[in-house]
Amino acid sequence: MCDTHNHHDKDPFKGLEHEGHDLEHKQWSRRSFLQALGIAGSGSMLLGSNMLSASGPSPLTSAIAAAETDNILILIRLNGGNDGLSTVIPIQQYDTYANQRPNIYIPESKILKLTDDFGIPTYMDALEPLWGNGQFKAVHGVGYQNQSLSHFTGSDIYANTDLTSTGFTGLNTGWMGRHFEDLYPDYLINPPEAPAAVQIGNISNLVFQGEETNYAFVTNNIDQLEEIAATGQFYDIANAPFDDCMYGDQLRFLRGVANTTYEYAGKINEAYERGQNQVEYQDNGFARQLALLARLIKGNLGTKVYMISMGGFDTHGNQPEAHQRLMSNLSIAVNNFYEDLAFTQQDEKVLSMTFSEFGRRIFENGSNGTDHGKAAPTLFFGSGLNGSAFVGEHPSLDAPNGRGNLEYTMDFRNLYATVLGEWLCVPMDKVVEHLYFDTSAPYTPVDLGFNCSGVDFDDIAYDNDPPTLPDTPPRDEEGEVASEEMGFEVVHKPYYPSERNPHIYLEMPFSAHVDIQLFNILGQNVGTVFNEMMLEGTAEINIRERVRGSLSTGKYIYRIQVGDQKMSKSVMIM
Repeated sequence: MCDTHNHHDKDPFKGLEHEGHDLEHKQWSRRSFLQALGIAGSGSMLLGSNMLSASGPSPLTSAIAAAETDNILILIRLNGGNDGLSTVIPIQQYDTYANQRPNIYIPESKILKLTDDFGIPTYMDALEPLWGNGQFKAVHGVGYQNQSLSHFTGSDIYANTDLTSTGFTGLNTGWMGRHFEDLYPDYLINPPEAPAAVQIGNISNLVFQGEETNYAFVTNNIDQLEEIAATGQFYDIANAPFDDCMYGDQLRFLRGVANTTYEYAGKINEAYERGQNQVEYQDNGFARQLALLARLIKGNLGTKVYMISMGGFDTHGNQPEAHQRLMSNLSIAVNNFYEDLAFTQQDEKVLSMTFSEFGRRIFENGSNGTDHGKAAPTLFFGSGLNGSAFVGEHPSLDAPNGRGNLEYTMDFRNLYATVLGEWLCVPMDKVVEHLYFDTSAPYTPVDLGFNCSGVDFDDIAYDNDPPTLPDTPPRDEEGEVASEEMGFEVVHKPYYPSERNPHIYLEMPFSAHVDIQLFNILGQNVGTVFNEMMLEGTAEINIRERVRGSLSTGKYIYRIQVGDQKMSKSVMIM
């Protein structure tokens, strides 16, 4: 939680957007506290009044088809709002930049000029080898229209891509969660053998959240994931101080259940043992995160998306010292990471990108810091970039708005869409569905050096005349996307004619044999809901009437199978 920023009384550029900053932090921290109580992950199991999250496969699970590409994406969250003008310095606008920041600007003698137009602080010089090797791109002016300056809302928007979010309303799913939901339609019963995603730090982020579950294997911190990687367990049962606990048996039971449920812990341990670090990393939290990711990647874990984080970017005061420490650590760790991967020639398959909930203002405040702003650069790293460059148009420093906010020149969704479509090779119609929700969004692919779809970047006009987008899938009246994974369109969803009487609504385009099985959250089959021919048309299936015996209150999963194709969805039994 942030301390009260007394410098605001001295800040002549403090705007209305910034009022309530401390209250907003408190609200954000309450939410973060609830999320940080334990390990978060996919699915949920109710044990009394305690919620245990589970991201590992049940004993009944089996592997499903993986994505076609071997490419890996690493999302680096700069938590707090990174100052873009202390990250990428516009040399051609240097006088304006320095005049607006008389006490905190980067002196020309401490700028590493990468081109005639742009440079980085010399404390980020560990990135110079990456630049020279064609492994570093910076995209200017990333943001969105009517950008929020709230930590909470800004984080949500960058996760759910819903520009209507306010902190109280907005989508409760993330762009990666929607992608994985489409990739693994039967995830709740048959998740992949390796975690779809691994996330370190679960505070206030929706990136991997889907409608039914969270698709990431999540730990609160690097200490927790290091312990899992080294031992294959979440909790040490043998050495826990049970004798001093009056509820020792119960605690031992709960920890045992967690270790059994989180079977992905064993997969992570196996990859950790296979992989080895061949570079010495610094001893700080961020470097340890990248060192562990390098070892898991080199150990062929099979996970395609990782998310790590670095806090401390809410630099309202004493920014020069704080930002130098943060970006120096980031630069050294990223350089070490790609040196490490190069030993096994895996650096070409790993793309890293930074993101932050907003940028900061051009004006310094009265405490040698900067306040919440708008547009900021996004940094990309990796051999897959096929050349280093500054991409896009840098915002003009001569025309900030009245509060000193730089206006965006690059819609962040275009970057996300390019990463999904051109790096992870997601079909473009799915990219639009996951990020824009309709065809009215001005999606324009960004040339970042990789190209999976075959798009001709030379023919793209980077203006307000976007290319024609494919139609998105139809949505039913409740907003649910109709599914096509079975080779034909099937719409299925649970609904509740009465509080204790859940039904399954199913639309069939032709007659076929349909098998619907019911599972508890541990993956154990508790009964057959339906197993017979179903005629073309709609059907309403009463779960309680179909499943013999009493069903306890709780969350269940039903799986629909037609031929060898399966889909699953969760349902509450009251």
